[in-house]
Amino acid sequence: MTNVVVIGSQWGDEGKGKIVDWLSSQADVVIRFQGGHNAGHTLVIDGVTFKLRLLPSGIVRKNKISIIGNGVVIDPWALLNEIEEIENKGVNISEKNLIISEAANLILPFHKEMDEIREDAAGNSKIGTTRRGIGPAYEDKVGRRSIRVMDLLSENNLERRLDTVLQHHNAIRKGLGKKIFKKDQLKKELLKIAPKILKFSQPVWKKINEFKLANKKILFEGAQGVLLDVDHGTYPFVTSSNTVASAAATGTGCGPSSIGFVLGITKAYTTRVGEGPFPTELKDEIGEELGSRGKEFGTVTSRKRRCGWFDGVLVRQTIKISGINGIALTKLDVLDELDEIKVCVGYHLNGQSIDYLPAAVDDQLKVKPIYKSFKGWKSKTKGVQDFAKLPENAKNYVKFIEKFIETKVSSISTSPERKDTILIINPFS
Repeated sequence: MTNVVVIGSQWGDEGKGKIVDWLSSQADVVIRFQGGHNAGHTLVIDGVTFKLRLLPSGIVRKNKISIIGNGVVIDPWALLNEIEEIENKGVNISEKNLIISEAANLILPFHKEMDEIREDAAGNSKIGTTRRGIGPAYEDKVGRRSIRVMDLLSENNLERRLDTVLQHHNAIRKGLGKKIFKKDQLKKELLKIAPKILKFSQPVWKKINEFKLANKKILFEGAQGVLLDVDHGTYPFVTSSNTVASAAATGTGCGPSSIGFVLGITKAYTTRVGEGPFPTELKDEIGEELGSRGKEFGTVTSRKRRCGWFDGVLVRQTIKISGINGIALTKLDVLDELDEIKVCVGYHLNGQSIDYLPAAVDDQLKVKPIYKSFKGWKSKTKGVQDFAKLPENAKNYVKFIEKFIETKVSSISTSPERKDTILIINPFS
């Protein structure tokens, strides 16, 4: 039985929601393994739109088990609000279809405040975070002072843990001239919501092992994209977790042998939210047209996305780093009206040609793309569900991408509708 990991192969926002929704209809278990409520997946089920931030995509489907793994950082109030929001749309959420890892770390109000303080103070050096406390929460996790779901079980233990984490944060806040954070009120608020969170809490690693023994199909749902990985992305303009496929194992408590197929969701052009290097960015009318036609605004933040040509060098690089077995090419129809379409096939750096994005941010900002040009197809691909029915120039574009990135195109999305997909390889088969 093949278990599938879905990740973004670019900077996120590749259209994972639609693909994950289609895959979750086949899966028995859907698991989030990293990130926080900064990533949004939009699903449309029977005409109802769901915008998920922390809840796995399987939650909107009957007879599916959804899991939030230990690799996720959870804002408990945001989670409870999201549960209420989804239940108001007719979805039943209970301990039977939602499991939260007892080892997951919590995002607390001072994390969000620290995120805002840092971004505001950074000026031109800001990273462009979503200001939701994700980074500071991961810092506390690595610093071994974090509050975890299991800590909500005991008032005495929670008080000790709060003393530890606030000793750290209040020292920083004092140095920045900010008000000291009071423990008692926060403890009271956490104890109030503790039963609502703890009822979903289980040892996720144990449950996954049970599902594997029962031959359940498991879908591991990633957030953001490989280029935002804290180790392999455009550091420091990255998220605070590992977004590569191997994080599915550490972020849930199962071995890498549990993963059978890695699917990289890949947009037919490139977008990025926030600050940082973007070699193929288009600051012209074409960039504006891509953004307009592609409705390039964030699901969670509504922030406008930067747009540019498809960067084959970067996608090939993320495929190697993350062990991607096939890509789902999305938003091909956004390119329908263009006379000419370009693909980045290399970079110029300091007078030399290179075939990868270097690790140093100064070099990443200096590289100049080398392009290969293609004639546009100037005809409609929206709604096409058969590769043979694509315009010839669109076929040439897809075939070139497949050859250049050295990985199969497993599907092509030709509209936001789930039915408008050209399926070539089913990852679960």
